[in-house]
Amino acid sequence: MANTNLANAKTAKNDEFYTQYPDIQKEINAYLDYDPNVFRGKTVLLPCDDPEWSNFTKFFAQNFELLGLKKLISTSYAPESKKYKMPYQPTLFEIEQPHFDADKSKTHGKIFVLERDVTGDNRINIEDLQWQYLEGDGDFRSKEIRKLRDEADIIVTNPPFSLFREFVVWLMEAQKQFIIIGNMNAVTYKEIFPLIKENQVWLGATGFVTDMVFGVPEGTNIKDSDKQKAERLGYVGNYTRLGNSCWFTNVDHGRRHQPLRLMTMAENFKHSKHKEIRGREDYIHYENYDAIEIPYTDAIPSDYEGAMGLPKSFLDKYCPEQFEIIGIAEGDSGKELGLKPFPSELKKLNPSLRQGQLYYMEDGYPVKPYARILIRKKQSV
Repeated sequence: MANTNLANAKTAKNDEFYTQYPDIQKEINAYLDYDPNVFRGKTVLLPCDDPEWSNFTKFFAQNFELLGLKKLISTSYAPESKKYKMPYQPTLFEIEQPHFDADKSKTHGKIFVLERDVTGDNRINIEDLQWQYLEGDGDFRSKEIRKLRDEADIIVTNPPFSLFREFVVWLMEAQKQFIIIGNMNAVTYKEIFPLIKENQVWLGATGFVTDMVFGVPEGTNIKDSDKQKAERLGYVGNYTRLGNSCWFTNVDHGRRHQPLRLMTMAENFKHSKHKEIRGREDYIHYENYDAIEIPYTDAIPSDYEGAMGLPKSFLDKYCPEQFEIIGIAEGDSGKELGLKPFPSELKKLNPSLRQGQLYYMEDGYPVKPYARILIRKKQSV
């Protein structure tokens, strides 16, 4: 089930979720730990930002020299072009500039560029950012922003929730490296899963079960419980916790190359902490595909060589040297995998059964698990 806040955002046409500095720092540091030169000599584009206050812009501008960047480009989207309308007040920084234009501030995006020491203090940092109005509203799909995309080496951002699929396609068509935030449910999208399967895209270094807190515009409809969770993490005010958010990337990091430590089938049946596994004599086998049901990643048996169906949360621990992804048992993708149709009489017992999805029998009742990713262990491991 999709995160309630993200569902509310979709209904309200609100794509305004503002990433916090510590979350950006934690994620980027993981790539630096794996390769200290990953950003060196690179042009970084932040194409879905509000550069005057954005934590993405702040992080990369403050660490420009430490990262060894060649150039930083950050662009914003015009206030009047946003689906979620809110009162707009230009910042003092913008108003004090000689090229300030009250009308353009509402209808045009802005571009901030950092590439040289402007202040003369022999450092390149946030004080050296220079900005201008864009010719258009800053939509990432525009010819103007596409040109900036083509100039960049690495693209980092929290793209609009409602346009995530389109944004990934936009990135892939230019064959760019990227580090972006999305909804964990996106791993099942037809535009995204094939990229994950072919190891062209993977989850970022921060585990998706890690709480991420986002700032939201005042008046945004958020659950009290998620607001309270944000407060317990130290964020008081217009903040919410989104437990279903994670990073997507094609930049390498060390965590994805850490193989899982697995128990044998017999050890799982004896020692598993999960009641669904402990005490069994065998794993559940699907009726319509030659694979076994593994409801938890830590219940993968080390001594099974066949196909296994796991929840999408497996991808958070996926090591491409240890496992190969066969496919996803969902809709047309499941049909393409060769999942056998279920007998029509089973539909009467369980109306939720859908062709292209896995099911197994339990005490004469057909059970359909949530969407399963089919994997097998690599023989070399």
